[in-house]
Amino acid sequence: MADVVELCAQLIRFDTTNRGHGDAEGEREAAEFVAGVLSDAGIEPKVLESAPRRASVLARVPGTDPTLPPLLVHGHLDVVPADAADWSVPPFAGEVHDGYLWGRGAVDMKDFCAMVLSLVADGLRPRRELVLAFVADEEDRGEWGAHWLATEHREFFEGCAAAISETGAYTFHVPTADGRTVRLYPVATAERGTAHLRLTARGRAGHGSRRNDENAVVRLVNAMHRIAAHEWPVVLTPAVEAFLLRAGKALGVPVDLSDVDGTLAGLGPAVSLVENTIRNSSTPTMLDAGYKVNVIPSVAQGQVDVRVLPGTEEDLLATLDSLLGPGVEREFVAHQPPVQAPVDSPWFEAMAAALRAEDPEAVVVPFCMGGGTDAKAFDQLGIDCYGFAPLWVPEGFAYSTMAHGVDERVPVEGLRFGKRVLGHLLSSV
Repeated sequence: MADVVELCAQLIRFDTTNRGHGDAEGEREAAEFVAGVLSDAGIEPKVLESAPRRASVLARVPGTDPTLPPLLVHGHLDVVPADAADWSVPPFAGEVHDGYLWGRGAVDMKDFCAMVLSLVADGLRPRRELVLAFVADEEDRGEWGAHWLATEHREFFEGCAAAISETGAYTFHVPTADGRTVRLYPVATAERGTAHLRLTARGRAGHGSRRNDENAVVRLVNAMHRIAAHEWPVVLTPAVEAFLLRAGKALGVPVDLSDVDGTLAGLGPAVSLVENTIRNSSTPTMLDAGYKVNVIPSVAQGQVDVRVLPGTEEDLLATLDSLLGPGVEREFVAHQPPVQAPVDSPWFEAMAAALRAEDPEAVVVPFCMGGGTDAKAFDQLGIDCYGFAPLWVPEGFAYSTMAHGVDERVPVEGLRFGKRVLGHLLSSV
């Protein structure tokens, strides 16, 4: 049996830091390691470079029923930076301490990659063909990874009916008013779109001591303030509505879909799974203006992180345009549409069954991710994308702080649980 913990540790030891803007390292070495594991298991991998050393791995695992459409299983090999001075252990050492495997990428997302590799190394015989993709560049914009693959190697994904990847299917412990603890397992069936905007305000340059009613900085600041202060309306997507109804029932919380904010107040810790996805959001994050304190510049710029729920983009952009005011224009810095897969589907039911096979008391609920993943690339190929990277998380473990956080770590038994759950799914779906 291939040890999933050791495989994950080996992946962590490849420093695959992605600093963004094309500045990355280690992806080639990690890809070659993955390809070697697959080759040893009798699977023929393809290592593809979108740019020098920006490597991804594609492979196929034959299924026992060739009449079924393939399932895409994808994960990313890159990680965000880690400052070793802030960590309790070296972030790329892949060490086990106190029942946890520590290191950058332990939960985002070399754990899932290790589960897949371990199953294949054990001789997994899936029911349907698996299309495997271990990709570069997810931690930036995916242009050297999933988006490049979906464009330049589209034929490899032809016929895939669904996909699984991060984020979802981890244990979320929720105490109830009657003294119980409910174990929710949120599976992502949707994610908000990304519409990062650059605002450019133009005006009349002049001396800082003189009145100027066409001050570009003032125009930009006022536009940013209006955007930040705007209260976006509640929009219940299928994933969010289903989450509220199913989680509310499991927790014994009355659900009033006409008063979502009131309903959220009764969900306790589970509110963190939904509070950011009942509305669109627009958050000012960057400002750039001026070159001398006594000079009013003619141009001022800022950036806004806009996240878009499925089916709302046209109205959202029209509202933003009305908030900009005179002399201010917008353009996209990054633009990726929302992702939405069916909530009530055989895929979701199979995922729920796989989780209950290992945890009979699991309450499996759909949810919408507030951020984004490589699903945005594969969704454009007509593939239904789900966040299903199973993991047992012990009560009290701050899982939500692990991804991109200091002292990132994953429970050793959680990895083994996840491998078993994933094996159930891939053998039966």
